[in-house]
Amino acid sequence: MDLPEIKHEANEIRKDILRMIEKAGSGHPGGSLSCTDILSALYFGNVLVHDPKNPKFDGRDYFFLAKGHAAPAFYATLAHAGFFPQEELLTLRQMGSRLQGHPDSNLLEGVEVCTGSLGQGLSIACGTACGLRIAGKDNAVFALLGDGECGEGQVWEAATFAAHQKLENLIAIIDVNGLQIDGPCSEVCDSGDFASKFTSFGWDVSTVDGHDIAAMIKLFSRLKQTKKGVPHVVLAHTVKGKGVSFMENQASWHGKAPDEKQLAAALEELVAKEAI
Repeated sequence: MDLPEIKHEANEIRKDILRMIEKAGSGHPGGSLSCTDILSALYFGNVLVHDPKNPKFDGRDYFFLAKGHAAPAFYATLAHAGFFPQEELLTLRQMGSRLQGHPDSNLLEGVEVCTGSLGQGLSIACGTACGLRIAGKDNAVFALLGDGECGEGQVWEAATFAAHQKLENLIAIIDVNGLQIDGPCSEVCDSGDFASKFTSFGWDVSTVDGHDIAAMIKLFSRLKQTKKGVPHVVLAHTVKGKGVSFMENQASWHGKAPDEKQLAAALEELVAKEAI
């Protein structure tokens, strides 16, 4: 896809996220909307090697959604990428649906492992990256974490392991939107300066605007080819609830579904953005 097409997909995914969560009556719109552009850059920007017709082929890159509560964004991205019918998105969180509140690899193509127990995703990515290296493969491994999630100690154990093992095929992305369910991350459990911390742990650190799709495609593609003998982390600065003005930078929209009127207003706003 070219850049205008990717931006269009991202906007359509935002609409789907809102429709899904409103229909379900529950879900996490804030963090899903903040990471939509990141996922769009990976899946539609010729960055992440994937094949919807053969999801488990050996040459694929691996993606892990550590912040599993952002499943609506992940599901919508997978559907738009062709892994399953887009019509199925409206079954989110319903009895018998493949689209559980957190991604379930036993049910859905394109999901590598069940995620959402915060703090564990980076460890899973580390193990995968290490296993691929032992097998002599050069597949890239991506993990998307939340900044609030980085209050979990296991994240930093994984960071130590990745640096010690020189996992240069690992690219962690932190969705730095500054908010978590109880409020600002800086007030709930301040992780401090991510750049300094990861540098001190022995990681290669990059910073990017998490809504600049072109910049992310360029950066992710470069990191896949960079062999420094160290793991990579990208600090993607985003806006929680991005794209819907009354949700943006509001911790209250971390895990709350819009009602019908709010959905209509949000969709109207996203449609208006298409004309800009």
